[in-house]
Amino acid sequence: MEVSISTSTSTSFHDFLYRMRHPSSLDLVRAIKSFIVSFSFYQPKPENDGKRVQDFFSSMEVSIRNHPLWATATEQDIDCAMEGLEKYIMTKLFSRTFCTSLEEAKVNHEISEKIKLLQTFLKPQHLDIQPVLHNESSWLLAEKELQKMNAFKAPQEKLSSIMNCCRVINNLLLNDAMSEHVPAGADDFLPLLIYVTIKANPPMLHSNLKFIKLYRRQTKLISEAEYYFTNLVSAKTFIIDLNAKSLSMDEIKFEECMQEAKLANKLTNESHSTCQMKHQEKNDCMLSIKMHNKVLDFDVLQDGSNYPYMEAKSKDLEMEDVDILLHHYKDLVSKHTRLCKAINCLPVLEKESLLRQIEMHGNSTNTNDQTTSQ
Repeated sequence: MEVSISTSTSTSFHDFLYRMRHPSSLDLVRAIKSFIVSFSFYQPKPENDGKRVQDFFSSMEVSIRNHPLWATATEQDIDCAMEGLEKYIMTKLFSRTFCTSLEEAKVNHEISEKIKLLQTFLKPQHLDIQPVLHNESSWLLAEKELQKMNAFKAPQEKLSSIMNCCRVINNLLLNDAMSEHVPAGADDFLPLLIYVTIKANPPMLHSNLKFIKLYRRQTKLISEAEYYFTNLVSAKTFIIDLNAKSLSMDEIKFEECMQEAKLANKLTNESHSTCQMKHQEKNDCMLSIKMHNKVLDFDVLQDGSNYPYMEAKSKDLEMEDVDILLHHYKDLVSKHTRLCKAINCLPVLEKESLLRQIEMHGNSTNTNDQTTSQ
């Protein structure tokens, strides 16, 4: 039985979700959910995970083509459905498939730190970028597109960020070629992309490229997309291996610049760490001042209604009282800890005065309790 659903109005991710809510898609939904759940049965192994996902995409494409919901579908409709499927699957599996090892996180950090050093001194001329290609506004636009990559969870969206970045660079080259009436130089593209990547320092660069390679549908990683993606991979490799010989720069000068950048970076980190500590100390002391300036209302402590277990015996307690008491205990420890930190921030004389007040109140309370019991 053919299901009559329009296949020409929407080619978005929402169209895919809409179709998946149709009763006749129950078999597809079950297959998708089963695949997602099955991932938790395996230890993360990127290459194996990538193959498993790609095989599932292939089998699901066959199922979708043969399904009544897509009986009258065009190739564009099928492609839309597969794009929706990829986004849905990889969004659900993102935490399980993106940067799954400490080694990978280490590579990301090392690349980012090296780029931070290079940013302090690297100029376009060091990469032999022609002066006519110096265009700060175009570079900035390309950087922003590249920086968006890490904000997405779907491989297609991450790849789109790369393509948008590269198209900005390519347009810059084409405009220059038209103005100079010469063919756009392919040799100029990679140096520009390397420079833009260094200026952008996109987060998790290594993991994002790896994620796209493993989980973007292989039938879509072709042509223009493949060209731009491969160039960014080359840019990343160039940055990792970058040294004086990679640049139009004297080797001694390069080493001096790197050492100065490392020292500046170290001082910046230390300064940032010191500021954070001072900020925390300031917060603690502000808390102590507020506490000290506020009149301590000890009367509330004498109101037994606020402490229903003060007169209780262990035999009076029931199972449901345990959770309540545990909650009170945790709250008490938390408040005690904060109070001690706050008191320690007070000047010595004020601290001693406050402690005496607390001690006097404790003695007064004990006397009152004894009087009452008599």
